[in-house]
Amino acid sequence: MINYLKLAWRNLWRNKRRTLITTASIFFGVILSAIMSSMQEGSYAQYIKTIVNFYSGYLQVHSKGYWNDKVINNSLEYSLVKSKLSLVKGITATTPRLENYALASSEEITKGVMVIGISPKEEDAITNLSKRITKGNYLTQDDSGVVLGSILARYLKLDINDTLVLLSQGYHGIGAAGKYPVRGIIKQPSPELDRTVVYMNLKNCQNLFSAPDRLTSVVIMVKNNDAMQSVKRNLISKLGSDYEVMDWKEINSILMKEIDSDRASGMIIKGVLYMVIAFGIFGTILMMMLERKKEFGVIIAVGMQKYKLSYVLILETILLGLVGVISGIIVSIPITWYFTLHPISLTGQAAETMLQMGFEPVMSFSMMPSVYLNQGLTILIFTLIIGLYPVFNINRLKINKALHS
Repeated sequence: MINYLKLAWRNLWRNKRRTLITTASIFFGVILSAIMSSMQEGSYAQYIKTIVNFYSGYLQVHSKGYWNDKVINNSLEYSLVKSKLSLVKGITATTPRLENYALASSEEITKGVMVIGISPKEEDAITNLSKRITKGNYLTQDDSGVVLGSILARYLKLDINDTLVLLSQGYHGIGAAGKYPVRGIIKQPSPELDRTVVYMNLKNCQNLFSAPDRLTSVVIMVKNNDAMQSVKRNLISKLGSDYEVMDWKEINSILMKEIDSDRASGMIIKGVLYMVIAFGIFGTILMMMLERKKEFGVIIAVGMQKYKLSYVLILETILLGLVGVISGIIVSIPITWYFTLHPISLTGQAAETMLQMGFEPVMSFSMMPSVYLNQGLTILIFTLIIGLYPVFNINRLKINKALHS
């Protein structure tokens, strides 16, 4: 085996220019595809992190049927769920929420809003709402006021200490109405939430909608994405069939479809790049076979078995791919590492688009092992397939014709 490797390696460098050109095409192909994959995966990770920490959490528990019919009548009893959550290992934080729609008014201006009853301390530990307050103060545990989205506050012409009137329908159709002082104004990353959200203390929200001890959801955080499925299975087992446990992928199914679509388009671009590299490698192998046809004839004529010669040629093809892949990965790692630590800031229209979608206007990168391994494995698979050509050619080689070529 060692002798075959030495022979294959020396044969590669008999024509240095051809080997270097082919290796360079693989080298730059790996770098470009690795950077592209790193940028894609980094962007996806940023989107997921924003969504998980901004609103949805890793997991949510609802009463069965709530997600398809989001009405307060499909709420759950918190005391029953809370006792069961304490039995599940792997949960790092939870926060209760009661959500319902209402008509908000200020003098003659009215608008439909989403009222979210929260436990201020627990909610802030997960979503960092207090850091988004632009005016006034965040809610305290026993606060009787509300916090409004900045766009909503502007539309209703409300400021700190002004009064917001809410009209709605509560649990089991009971009328709901109340007046609440504005404690703070919050700037939400999502424009949709910023123009509709009203936060209030959970107890006040339950009183408003005549729904004591009831919630529409419990948001759950776990250590990381890898631990999520295990915790989800345990939750389903403990809670039973009366509840639905959804992870962030199910909650944000539209975003996941967009990510899958973007991955598919990226694969098409990388596929074209891989095809260019594959044809470059094939061209090198084809030229090598034509140039060395007489050499192969002589080697076989003096007694070398065809399968051994084929083995050496396959090793040459694999080594050619390995040199380009390894060198490309070695160079791409520090490049992606730098951009992982220093994301590219977006400006202009691109930045505005990102902000409107609720995401930070930066282009993030990732150093996931798959970013590099996938490129290397894909190109090595191409080289192995191309390596079958010399085997086929050697088996069909006629010694007489080869010696006179």
